[in-house]
Amino acid sequence: MFQYSELKHKASDLFSKYESLWGRLDHEQSSERLQEIEHELSKPGAWDKPDELTPMLKEKSELSEKMESYNNLENAKNDAEEWLILAEDDQDEETLEALSDNIFKLEKLIEQTELAALLSGPEDKSTAIFEIHPGAGGIEAQDWAEMLLRMYLRWCEKRNWKTSYLDLQPGDEAGIKSATVQVEGLYAYGFLKGESGIHRLIRISPYDASGRRHTSFASVDVYPEISQDIEIEVKEEDLRVDVFRSSGPGGQHVNKTNSAVRLTHGPTGIVVQCQNEKSQLKNKETAMKVLKSRLYEIELRKLEENKKAEYSSKESIGWGSQIRTYTLQPYRLVKDHRCGAEDASVEAVLDGNLDDLVRSYMLHAYGGENER
Repeated sequence: MFQYSELKHKASDLFSKYESLWGRLDHEQSSERLQEIEHELSKPGAWDKPDELTPMLKEKSELSEKMESYNNLENAKNDAEEWLILAEDDQDEETLEALSDNIFKLEKLIEQTELAALLSGPEDKSTAIFEIHPGAGGIEAQDWAEMLLRMYLRWCEKRNWKTSYLDLQPGDEAGIKSATVQVEGLYAYGFLKGESGIHRLIRISPYDASGRRHTSFASVDVYPEISQDIEIEVKEEDLRVDVFRSSGPGGQHVNKTNSAVRLTHGPTGIVVQCQNEKSQLKNKETAMKVLKSRLYEIELRKLEENKKAEYSSKESIGWGSQIRTYTLQPYRLVKDHRCGAEDASVEAVLDGNLDDLVRSYMLHAYGGENER
């Protein structure tokens, strides 16, 4: 049974948080800028050269999404206030339940907006590209890599982000050897960048007839997709291009042409491949985009003073380097070793309920910096 006094107290706290947060948002500036862009796009001849409008259209999309989130937050606050007024006069169970639902909705929107406010980096709004690679351990590690892939795809789906495969290498028996996925959505890179690192799984292996406990590792790497106005030079003499047949399920769907492309960048040792398109040219273009994003991400890391090492000296996929551990046996717990956050709902986390863990890490990593 809902208690009116408790709900009123919680609502009061949330209204105070809302007022403090709203004062830090760029609501008016974003609204004015969106109107300016819409005015520019409505001018005669504005669409004569559509290719030149790409940056402006991207900015318009980002601003529209931001304004929608601001409006949703404002509407949720107004709804909670209205139900609180109704509950003062009529404290029946149905009214209190509706008030509780609206308070919960407002709380979640405040949390989401707070996190977005922490993301002030130049690339935080960008489309993200993430890669997953299993560590040593054969089929067990490959299966863990596929579990991670599913977790992130489910999380992106819950956040209404669009995902598309750039490359996927299935395992020989189960799992995956590698996966590269593009994620489109406002602040996709900002939210995903904290997932870079080694992820450890402890469980009773379904592939061990003796029922022994196994520890598996997989790495996650996240890069921002670079915008068209950023120039990243890749010299032809530094690049090795290999073409091969795309892997697949076989049968009538097997690719009979060498359309898949692998790029190897000599100076950094970075290897990128793409096989999601039937055209070798399109696969090469996509692979080059991923390569440039990875090179750009390296430069971003060099500029961050709090980084202990550059990408080229990354730790091995193994013991002592994990950022998060997912334990299924002998107890059930997900623990982030960077901020100490824990979640006992392991199945829910692996099903894409990552918000609480991501929020805890972001507040730990960026919260203090934002306050200074």
